[in-house]
Formats: sequence, structure tokens, C-alpha cells
Amino acid sequence: MTIDAETRMQGGEDHRAELRLWLRLLTCTTLIESEIRSRLRARFDVTLPRFDLMAQLEKAPEGMTLGDLSRRMMVSAGNVTGLVERLVQDGLVDRRPAPGDRRSALVNLTEKGRTAFEEMAHDHGDWIGEMFDGLDETDIDTLMRLLGKAKTSARAAQARVFPSSTDKDDAHG
Repeated sequence: MTIDAETRMQGGEDHRAELRLWLRLLTCTTLIESEIRSRLRARFDVTLPRFDLMAQLEKAPEGMTLGDLSRRMMVSAGNVTGLVERLVQDGLVDRRPAPGDRRSALVNLTEKGRTAFEEMAHDHGDWIGEMFDGLDETDIDTLMRLLGKAKTSARAAQARVFPSSTDKDDAHG
């Protein structure tokens, strides 16, 4: 027996509202990310992944291993290694052997890197503020509450599909 679209809608199995929500979230994310990428490139000649890596290091003054950076940024170790290499060449980070583990390296922001990141982070904050300028405090609070519920719902669905996965905090909250 074939079920038509109208029957699916009546049964609530169509999920059109959820799909529209997903597409709206994706569109907003893509618009904002694209603008941030463009502004970082134009203002600082830096890519968003390099900015993200520097942001992780800024939160860890004692440094981080390449493996820790890879997990926090949710990218491959190879990607992190390439990013670190370019940042080392630019004098923004340094890399040294990790104490007690000769196979591992610790990566830190240099003083030049810390200064550059502070300027980038300041401008980044202004840009985000500008992009959300059309929302008042109540709008932002409402969105945060609803997105928190959406995040909880998505994590619950993930746990149902992958019960052994842990509920780790990601780099983006």
C-alpha cells in the first residue's frame, strides 16, 4: 500500500516543519560563517580554521597537544598539523616536545600570536554583534533557550542511535 503526501502529513510523519527548521538553521550558520571568513581574510589575512585554532590555544595558556587540538576542533590530526605549521611559519604559535612524551608536541601561542589573536577576537566579537543587531535581548534569550532545547533533543537522538557515545562538550558549546 502506497501512502501519499497528504496521508503522511495527517499522520505527522512528514517532518516538513523540522526540515524547514533545519534548513533555516543551516542557512543562518552558512551566512554568518561566510561573512566571518571573508572579514577575517580581508582584515587579518587569516582563515577561519587558523582563527579557531588560535582561539583554542588562547584558552589553554599551558599549551595543547596536536591530539587535543584535533579533538577540540573536531578535525583530523593532519588538518591540525597543517594549520600549526603555517602558524609556526608566521610566528604566531610555537611547538615544542611535550614533557614526558617525546612522541607528542605542545603548541602555544607566541606573544605575537596572543597579541594578534586579541585584535582578531575583538573585531570578531564586533562582527557577530553587528550580525545580530536586529535582535533585542529578549529575542536572544528566547533563541538561546530554544536552541538549548534543540541541542538537547539532537543529543538525545544521537544517544539513541549511538548509545555508547559520550556526551562531551564540543568546541562550539
